[in-house]
Amino acid sequence: MSVHRFAELTWEEVRDLDRPSAVAILPVGAVEAHGPHLPLGTDVVIAEGMARVCAEGISGAGRPALILPPLWYTAAGFAGNFPGTIAVDGAVVTELIIQIATSLREQDIRTLAIANAHLDPAHLASLRHASDAAPEGTRIVFLDLTRRRVAERLTEEFKTGACHAGRFEGSIVLAERPDLYRSDVAADLEPNPASLSTAIRDGHETFEQAGGSRAYFGWPAEASAEEGRTTVRTLGQVLTEAILDGEAQ
Repeated sequence: MSVHRFAELTWEEVRDLDRPSAVAILPVGAVEAHGPHLPLGTDVVIAEGMARVCAEGISGAGRPALILPPLWYTAAGFAGNFPGTIAVDGAVVTELIIQIATSLREQDIRTLAIANAHLDPAHLASLRHASDAAPEGTRIVFLDLTRRRVAERLTEEFKTGACHAGRFEGSIVLAERPDLYRSDVAADLEPNPASLSTAIRDGHETFEQAGGSRAYFGWPAEASAEEGRTTVRTLGQVLTEAILDGEAQ
């Protein structure tokens, strides 16, 4: 089987696919502040890498893999005070994903997997709601990276919760889009070990409240392309497993 970028196919090529066994993969991220060294579109860079590796795994399992155009806009309240952040209501995202899944189901594409790289709590809630409200005959696979069983397979920085625009995300941008990485800026950034996950549990609602006055957390100066490549492979693999293992249950 092959990996297909959905928007690059013709309608006749889609018609001729084994659509009932196909998996459509939707990269999802936010346009938001990612420190002074990473682009606003960092989440989508990560999500597209995750989707690519997942698609390779799905194709290797003998099924058509369809990478959809990414969803760029979502709830991003934590970064809302920083220029460049574009936020929409989470309910809009839930409805949009349900409508995408409905349209795919009308074409007999029954599985929609979300390659998500944005961890704002309101955004995660919108994805859970979409998954729970999947149209009849459709499966929406949402893998929450913040769940312990998933987070344990990711990097040490990610597990600390201090991982927004730090080593974890910076390494993936270095691996996937090094042209977008401001290495001279990153090299001068001091570590910021403040844990976003702890801040969220404590009721904080913005990066500033959580201790991220420049919209980054973690150890950005330690990012490496090698770590980024390894992390992208892991992200894609865990999503592939969620799709295939879930169907076997």
